[in-house]
Amino acid sequence: MFASLAQQKKYTRVFHEFYDEKPLHFGFLFGFGSSNFNLSTQTELPSGTYLYSPRNFGFQIGGLANYALSPHWEVKSGVNIALYDRQLSLDAGGGVPEVLTRESTWLEIPALIKYRSIRRKNHRVYMTGGLKFGIEANVKKKSSALTTNIADLSLEYGFGLEQFFQFFKFTPEIRFSHGLVNMYSAPGRLGTPWYTNVNNLKTHTVGLIINFE
Repeated sequence: MFASLAQQKKYTRVFHEFYDEKPLHFGFLFGFGSSNFNLSTQTELPSGTYLYSPRNFGFQIGGLANYALSPHWEVKSGVNIALYDRQLSLDAGGGVPEVLTRESTWLEIPALIKYRSIRRKNHRVYMTGGLKFGIEANVKKKSSALTTNIADLSLEYGFGLEQFFQFFKFTPEIRFSHGLVNMYSAPGRLGTPWYTNVNNLKTHTVGLIINFE
C-alpha cells in the first residue's frame, strides 16, 4: 500500500529556487492589444449622427527592471516603444463614415507597484498598478491625420502569472490603461468642423504583455 502511494507522487523540479534572494532583475517584454479614445463633445450631436472611436491594434516592445522591496512587494519600471493607431469616426447615417486617424510611435515609461503571491513550486500570481508616462516620438502624416497632444499620463493596472522555466521566467500579463490627460488639440486646418465639437479625448488600452526575465 505504501509503495503504491509513493509511486503516485510526481516529482516536480523547482527552477531558480533562489530567485528571490536577488532583489534586482532585468528583462524584456513585448505586447499587443487594442487602443482607442474615450471622448465627449461640447454639444449634443444631431439625431442619427454618431461620433465614436473604434478599437485598433497596438503593439509595444521594451526593456524592464524589477526591484523587490519584500517577499511580496516589488517595484517595476522600464522603457517601452509602442505603436498605436487611434481613430475618430463620424457616422452621419447612410454614407461612408468620415475618419480621422492618429498613427504614431510612443516612448513610454511605466512606474508600477506589484504584489505577488507565495510561490508554489514554479509559479505564482500577482497584481500590479501604477502610472505610465508617454510622449509621442513620431506620427505618420496623412491628409486625414487626427490632431492631438503629444504627451500622456495613464493609470495602469492588471494581473499576471509568473512561470519559472530552466533558463528564464515567463510572465504573461493582462493590463488595462486609462488616460488621465485630455489629449484633445484643436485642428490647425479647416475641413473637419465636427472635430471642433470634441472637448475631451482620453486614451484607453487593453493589452496582453509577455515578460521575459
